[in-house]
Amino acid sequence: MLKGKKIVLGITGSIAAYKSCLIIRSLIKQGAEVQVVITPAGKEFITPITLSTLTHKPVVSEFFSQRDGTWNSHVDLGLWADAMLIAPATASTIGKMANGIADNMLITTYLSMKAPVFIAPAMDLDMYAHPSTQANLSTLKAYGNHIIKPQSGFLASGLEGKGRMEEPEVIASVLDRFFDDAAVPVRPSPLASKKILITAGPTYEKIDPVRFIGNYSSGKMGFALAAECARRGANVTLIAGPVSLPTPPGVSRIDVESCLQMYDASVSAWPKMDAAILCAAVADFRPEQTADHKIKREKDDLVLRLKPTYDIAAELGRMKTASQRLIGFALETNDEEANAQKKLAKKNFDFIVLNSTRNEGTTFRSDDNQVSIISAEGQKDYAKKPKTEVACDIIDQLSAIV
Repeated sequence: MLKGKKIVLGITGSIAAYKSCLIIRSLIKQGAEVQVVITPAGKEFITPITLSTLTHKPVVSEFFSQRDGTWNSHVDLGLWADAMLIAPATASTIGKMANGIADNMLITTYLSMKAPVFIAPAMDLDMYAHPSTQANLSTLKAYGNHIIKPQSGFLASGLEGKGRMEEPEVIASVLDRFFDDAAVPVRPSPLASKKILITAGPTYEKIDPVRFIGNYSSGKMGFALAAECARRGANVTLIAGPVSLPTPPGVSRIDVESCLQMYDASVSAWPKMDAAILCAAVADFRPEQTADHKIKREKDDLVLRLKPTYDIAAELGRMKTASQRLIGFALETNDEEANAQKKLAKKNFDFIVLNSTRNEGTTFRSDDNQVSIISAEGQKDYAKKPKTEVACDIIDQLSAIV
C-alpha cells in the first residue's frame, strides 16, 4: 500500500546511515516517492549525491540551498508527506525531537510534520539502554510517534540490550503494514470532539518560601492519558501540578502548584466537560500556617500543624450531572480493593483505577504501571505494562461509557 505515498526520510549521523540506501530502494520499489532530509552529521557518513541519485530528488540539508540560495521550507515538507521516517535516528536526534530543539532542518521538518512519524533508533547498546534515551523515547511515543525497535544485542555489562537499527526491509514493511491498516475503514472514536478534563502530577503545599509538603508523582500517567485522549480526537484540558514534562500535542494545559489552585481550576472547568479523569496525586493536608520567611533551625524540633486540603474529587462528584463521566484513581499501600471500593462510592466515580505501591517498578517515577479498573459492574485486572499502554486500557474503558 505504499504506491503513490510520499515519504520524508530523515537521516542522521550514525554509522547505520549507509543502510538508508537500502531503505530508499525498498520504498521506491513499492511505489513510494521519497524526499531525503539529512543532518550535517549524516553527510559525514553518506554523500547527498548518492541519495539524490536513488530518489531522483535534491537532498535537503540546510535551510537555504547552497546552489541558488532558495529557502527549503520545512512547513511545505510537513504538508507534502504522507509519512516521515527517521532512520537511522541517533540518541542526539531523539533527544532533540523529544525536547523540541530545532537546530537543524530535520528537526524543524519533524516539528512541522502533519503526517505519522516513524523512528528507527540506531546507536551503541549502552546508549540505547541509558535512562535518558529511554525517557526520550517514551516521550516521543506518548506524542503518538511510532518507534521501530532496534535489534537485540548485549550490553557492555553483559546484560541483554538493544541498539542496532532494524533491517531496512523490516522498516519498509512497517510502513507498508501501517498504510494497509489505514486503508481499512475505522469506526469513529466515541471520544471525538468530547471535552475531557485531566489532572496530573503532585501538588506542593508550602511550609515557608523554600519548603513544601509534596509527593513523588512525576505526572507521567496523567500526561499519557492526555496524549491518548487527544489522539482519539478529544478536546483535552490538562491541569498539571509542578512537573517538567512537555505538553502532549493538541492538549490545552493549565499549570498549578497547590491543591487550592488545582481545585479552583478543576471546579471552574468541570461544568463545560463531558468527562474528567482525576489522576493527580493531590496532597491531603497542608500546613495550618505558612511562614512568610524561611524558618530557621533554632530549636531541637519543629511542630507543624496540618489541616485538610480541598477534596477535588468529592466536589466534582457532587457537581456531576447525569451526562458527565467521572474517573478516579486510588493509590493504596494496603487493603487496596476495599479502600478503592469505598472511594468509588464516596466520590461518585463511574469507575476507579487502582494501583498499589506494593507492585515494584510501578506508580511514582516509573514508566510502567499495573492497575485494576473497578466499577459497579465488577473488576478487571491488568498486567504490568508501560504507562502509555495503561492509558489505552483506561481510555478504552472510558470510551465504552461516554
